[in-house]
Amino acid sequence: MHQLTLAEIARGLAAKEFSSVELTRALLARIHQLDPQLNAFISVTEDLALQQAQAADARRAAGENGALLGAPIAHKDLFCTQGVRTSCGSKILDNFVAPYNATVVEKLANAGAVSLGKLNMDEFAMGSANESSHYGPVKNPWDLERVPGGSSGGSAAAVAARLLPAATGTDTGGSIRQPAALTNLTGLKPTYGRVSRWGMIAYASSLDQGGPLARTAEDCALMLQAMAGFDPKDSTSVDQPLDDYLGELNKPLDGLRIGLPKEYFGAGLDPRIAEIVMASVEELKKLGASVKEISLPNMKHAIPAYYVIAPAEASSNLSRFDGVRFGYRCANPENLEDLYKRSRAEGFGEEVKRRIMVGTYALSAGYYDAYYLQAQKIRRLIKNDFMAAFAEVDVILGPTTPSPAWKLGEKNNDPVAQYLEDIYTITANLAGLPGLSMPAGFADGLPVGVQLLAPYFQEARLLNVAHRYQQATDWHTRAPAGF
Repeated sequence: MHQLTLAEIARGLAAKEFSSVELTRALLARIHQLDPQLNAFISVTEDLALQQAQAADARRAAGENGALLGAPIAHKDLFCTQGVRTSCGSKILDNFVAPYNATVVEKLANAGAVSLGKLNMDEFAMGSANESSHYGPVKNPWDLERVPGGSSGGSAAAVAARLLPAATGTDTGGSIRQPAALTNLTGLKPTYGRVSRWGMIAYASSLDQGGPLARTAEDCALMLQAMAGFDPKDSTSVDQPLDDYLGELNKPLDGLRIGLPKEYFGAGLDPRIAEIVMASVEELKKLGASVKEISLPNMKHAIPAYYVIAPAEASSNLSRFDGVRFGYRCANPENLEDLYKRSRAEGFGEEVKRRIMVGTYALSAGYYDAYYLQAQKIRRLIKNDFMAAFAEVDVILGPTTPSPAWKLGEKNNDPVAQYLEDIYTITANLAGLPGLSMPAGFADGLPVGVQLLAPYFQEARLLNVAHRYQQATDWHTRAPAGF
């Protein structure tokens, strides 16, 4: 049963080939057997999962037949989940049990999805390798000596290893798409405001967006149909009708205009990945698409702009973790100042401290105009580049990452090298655009992903292109040996 996709599970449950309880028990046994190799889960909620599975089976027996009713998933551990530890991968929240459900958790629970637990992640979603977690690094099931990507690395590793069919993730600078690429999954970052951020512990509020990780575009469409929608509790949520993501999957690609940015194919791109990207272009041309070279001239400024804006917002968002109201508190503080200083110094990891320091500096008097304001101007220029490009093409295609998965610890002493792994993904976050990564091949046995970007609220188009590509190829069906 663990080899079934989410769509196949939906069909099997509807046909009564198996029950949600049977499926849930099988996957829980698989998690207990295999997760020690991967470290993908922070918490496994076995009792809750079986209760939800029993409830889903009862709902089906009463005549309900929702696509996700009884389907097992798991949540990245920054979505607040009532009565369950929500740690954000950090020591500072190791003892925090959320008193309420995030909107995404609530929506998926209402759809009948069964939550198997909470998944490992880079601390406060800060990282590209899933090595900064307080609970230890996650390992890539394709090669246990390599990273799965970050910050949604636990979600990616668990789905790639067939521990569950789909999971939630979040994407601030590529943290759904990049791990999807490194583990042979389909990962979707929706348009900013399409999926509620309420109850999602914030890293950078103007960049964070929740989305699904699964093996196929069809599965991502199933997840997004349940996750997306307006939420009055989230001031950044957009009140706009949802598309029929499943209904548009099979539309023909005749006349689709694909843009290839020349800036994507510079010196930093592994030539093996460039070759795979061009092969995917040829496949899409066979399906009726045309291709045009375009330019995104301000892309070169994206990394410096992002690493000013994101840490600045993080320094503000993380100020609430002070040892007073919730979370980790240092032992025997001498006074309030000592409580603040030691609780934060002992509770936060090195990468989080680095970004808080950078962000606080960028927002400080005398530097705000020189750094933060300039970064926001660059952000606008990047958005303008995309708007000009989308006047000529329907989607933009390119590599998701500049290289395949690297070895654990290989880039720990060079944060900038790790930051550069986000070069192709962060522009979508800066502009608020939807983006998707899909499996497109292998480089020396390691998965390679291709990224698609579309205009605002055109997730259905991304899913349609990826689905038609997956009907014509079999990259997404390949599983890591031993899993």
